[in-house]
Amino acid sequence: MTTVSVIGCGHMGSALIQGLSAAGTHRVTACDLDTDALEAIEPYCAETTTDVASATAGAEVVFVAVTPDVVGAVLDELDLSPDQTLVTIAAGVPRDFVAGHTDATVVRLMPNLAAETRTMAAAVAWDAPDETVGELLDDLGEYVVIDEALMDVATALNGSGPAFVYYLIKAMQESGVAEGMDPADARTLAAQTFKGAAETVLRSEESLEDLIDAVATEGGTTIEGMRVLWESDADAAVADAVHAAADRSRELADGLDDE
Repeated sequence: MTTVSVIGCGHMGSALIQGLSAAGTHRVTACDLDTDALEAIEPYCAETTTDVASATAGAEVVFVAVTPDVVGAVLDELDLSPDQTLVTIAAGVPRDFVAGHTDATVVRLMPNLAAETRTMAAAVAWDAPDETVGELLDDLGEYVVIDEALMDVATALNGSGPAFVYYLIKAMQESGVAEGMDPADARTLAAQTFKGAAETVLRSEESLEDLIDAVATEGGTTIEGMRVLWESDADAAVADAVHAAADRSRELADGLDDE
C-alpha cells in the first residue's frame, strides 16, 4: 500500500485522487485550502486536510497539483526529506526550480484528466527511473519517459490534447445532428469512434497512413470524406493549436526566472 499525498484538489488533483482510489492499492491523503474541494473528493481519500505538514508527513510520494503561479508558494510550505519523492505537474515549471525548494527527489509529470478513469496519457521526466512513481502511473494509464526539454511539447500533446479531441468530437457530433441524428446518439457514436480508433493505434504496429488506407478504400464513403480533409487546412490548424499550447508552456517557464 503506497502512501500518497495530493496537494491541490482542483480538476487535475481530483482526477489523480479518483484514479488512485479506483486502483485500490494506495492510501491517499488530499490537501487543499478549499474545504468544498476537499468535501467533493473525501469519498476517495483515506484522509483530507488543509494542513500541508500533516498531509505530507510520512508520504512516500507527494503530488503538487497546483497552478504554475502558486507553485513556488506551495513548495515553500513543504518540508520533505530525501527519502520522499515530489512529483510536480504544473505546466512550465522545470525540475531545477522545484529542486531549489526541497530535499526530496523531484519528478516532473504532465498527465491529463483521464487519470480519473485510469486511461491517462502522461509524460514523465526524472534523473533515474522511480519504481514507485512508475507503478502509480501504470495504475492511472499509459506514460512515456522523455527528456525534460520536450516537456513543453508533451504539455501541448497530452496535457492540452484532450480539449482538442473534445473539440473534434463535438464537430463530428454536430455534423451528425445536422444530418438528422439524435444529439445523444451522435455524441455516443462520435466519442466511441475516437475511443476505438485510439485503441487500435495503441495496439497496432501499422503506420497511421496504413490505418487510414485500411478504412478509406477506393470507391467507398470514407475516401470521399478524407479527400475533404486532405484538401483542407485541418492539419495546419491542429499543428497551430499544439504549437500555441507549447509556446504558452515555455512562457510560463520564462516567468519563473523572475522568482
